[in-house]
Amino acid sequence: MPKRRGFTLIELLVVIAIIAVLMAVLMPALERVRRQARGVVCKSNLSQWGLVFAMYCDDNNGYFYSGLLQSFGADVAHGDWWRECMRPLSKDKRMWLCPTAVKHRSGASADAMAIATTPFDAWRVPASHGSDEGSYAPNGWMCNPPAGMDSLWGRGPGSDYWRTYQVKGAYNVPVFTEGWWVDGWPRDTDEPPPWGHETPIMSGHEMQRLCVNRHGGAQFVLFADWSVRKVALKQLWTLKWHKSFDTSGVWTRAGGVQPTDWPQWMAGFKDEF
Repeated sequence: MPKRRGFTLIELLVVIAIIAVLMAVLMPALERVRRQARGVVCKSNLSQWGLVFAMYCDDNNGYFYSGLLQSFGADVAHGDWWRECMRPLSKDKRMWLCPTAVKHRSGASADAMAIATTPFDAWRVPASHGSDEGSYAPNGWMCNPPAGMDSLWGRGPGSDYWRTYQVKGAYNVPVFTEGWWVDGWPRDTDEPPPWGHETPIMSGHEMQRLCVNRHGGAQFVLFADWSVRKVALKQLWTLKWHKSFDTSGVWTRAGGVQPTDWPQWMAGFKDEF
């Protein structure tokens, strides 16, 4: 009977080396596929939000929400002004979460307000305000403040509000996007976040609430023509957030921004996609 021959140590080492090389080649490719898949889901979520906003506006003579809310009396913090309006039309909680940021992971109590603490965290509002978690935020300048109001939550003038989606250049007017927090009223002079790995400064420069790196130096944005596209973080300052927003402002190439002007964490990002 012939003697069985097993693998030699050298043969085993060669096989292991080949497997290691294949893993080194395939793992980055698999990660790219995962990132692309998450991007596809995020874009799909925002497309669904486009349908929700379109239905809301069509039922409201073409106008967005007022930005005011009576359900919680005087306390309408935490984005209640849009979440309560949209909740009946967006009951699928998966719509509220980018697949890169599906859970808030801080140790804060579920009854406490909780801002996203990394780009890959969701924000969370207290149970007394609906107990929502989300990854997206509206452009506050889309609101339709009541006649006679020249500002909304301290953001004005009233003439800057779009009020409706039926506007000139709607393809460049953001309605809804990814965010660290539940809302934002960006201005063209807002500085970019000084860092990108944790919650930026949340007051004063409100573009920082919305500038979040979840898709390789970019994020997805829903526009007033109900289209969704991937936008480079540096491009956020070229979008028409409100009526007098300068899309050639100081943080744009047209306005003279230099590569060295950007915070270090954004320096290597593309200018556009």
